[in-house]
Amino acid sequence: MKNEFLPPKSLRDVNTHYCSGCGHGILHRLVAQVIDELGLRERVIGVAPVGCAVLAYNYWDFDVSEAAHGRALAVATGIKRSRPEKIVFTYQGDGDLASIGIAETLHTANRGENLTCVFVNNACYGMTGGQMAPTTMIGQKTTTTPWGRDPAFGEGWPLKVSELLAPLKGVSYLARSSISKPQGVRQTYQYIKKAFINQIEKKGFSMVEVLSPCPTIWKKTPIEAAKWIDQEMVKEFPLGVIKE
Repeated sequence: MKNEFLPPKSLRDVNTHYCSGCGHGILHRLVAQVIDELGLRERVIGVAPVGCAVLAYNYWDFDVSEAAHGRALAVATGIKRSRPEKIVFTYQGDGDLASIGIAETLHTANRGENLTCVFVNNACYGMTGGQMAPTTMIGQKTTTTPWGRDPAFGEGWPLKVSELLAPLKGVSYLARSSISKPQGVRQTYQYIKKAFINQIEKKGFSMVEVLSPCPTIWKKTPIEAAKWIDQEMVKEFPLGVIKE
């Protein structure tokens, strides 16, 4: 990570609206650092979702477009096809990408659109009140699964989006990381950088899935949330490069 102790030029110096211990702030900085290192600030266009990161454009000092819930990859496809010289990426949560936006995710990846996607997996709907998301863990309590997610009640199993996309020929790169520890933050940076380089080299669709803490909805302290990722989430969502 180049100049990791200096604030990225692509990150605005503003107060955050995120909860204490939330992973979005870390990820916003990592994206900004990658963009600075690769010299993409004047070429990049981000697409923000509906969700906790709906105000991402307040933090990044480059062009960012808003998209309707779940439609970020559809919007990104339109931008990239009309301005192919631009570097276009989406930044999406699991409710946005894996639930209402799962069709856009599958078809964008299957077409091999030359885009980069940062997928934030915190196993819940954060902004709308903590409902069960497609990635919610078995036994995990949410406002819509107060006794814990249970397949026997028709609530299904956690959706592994990266593994779901891996067989698609249009997908060039898939990786999953965690920001629960410093070494995970560094690995996430490398994965995101690789995903942007793939777009520069016109290799097709790339996605980095990041296991990220949501202490408020999980009803844990930030330290407890980080430990829960390491002890529970990684069992269901193994870390590493899934496709390259």
